[in-house]
Amino acid sequence: MKVKGIKGFNKNLTCRGFQYKEGETFKTKRAKACEEGFHFCEKPIDCLNYYDPAHSVYHIVEGSGELSSHDGDSKVACTEIKIGAKVDIPYICKATFDYVKSKCTNEHNAKPGEPATAGYKGAATAGNYGAATAGNYGAATAGNYGAATAGYKGAATAGDSGAATAGNYGAATAGYKGAATAGNYGAATARGSVEVGENGVGTVRGENVKIRGGLGAALMIAIDTGWPNYTLVEWKAFVVDGEEVKADTWYTLKNKTLVEV
Repeated sequence: MKVKGIKGFNKNLTCRGFQYKEGETFKTKRAKACEEGFHFCEKPIDCLNYYDPAHSVYHIVEGSGELSSHDGDSKVACTEIKIGAKVDIPYICKATFDYVKSKCTNEHNAKPGEPATAGYKGAATAGNYGAATAGNYGAATAGNYGAATAGYKGAATAGDSGAATAGNYGAATAGYKGAATAGNYGAATARGSVEVGENGVGTVRGENVKIRGGLGAALMIAIDTGWPNYTLVEWKAFVVDGEEVKADTWYTLKNKTLVEV
């Protein structure tokens, strides 16, 4: 069995003193999560728990052989690992949303006109103008103008003009003119406003957009022309270091320069 994921490294492509190389495969005898073997994360954003964006690099990997999973997050240990291409924070952000989306189902859809609520590890889906709430590890999805809220390590998705909120380690996605908020170590993306906590990842794109993050957050602003072509005009990726970029402060982009909102 082969499992794909993302692995974090020091900038010299080492991890715990072991030297890796892109394009090569490495083998060991035993694998036990957090103890032995080569480690990586199936859910891309979980890599930030172990390697922060300011001092690290990330690569796509493929694990096989003996596999051992971790109860706390998506960390996997394996006895054989292939090191693929280097990826950046925007890639990790998108890959996280794709991963979360692949785990969502319509099993607990709400009845017309009623809110959708799911408990621990549940999935809740509401239509336009609806409200969907899921507990820890849950997935909440709401349509246009809807509100989706998920707890710790949850996934919240809302459509155009919607609001998506996820807790620590969670992923929040909102559409056009939407607002997405994720807690510490979370990921958020929207075509409106984005807010993430400490060491989170946030991406915002649109005409009149803003973004802010806690200390250590990796953020990206992309300005485009909007409908109908959405042509990219300028973009900038940066880390909230508390000095050049203030924590918990709204920013936008003008002439490739960060501007406080």
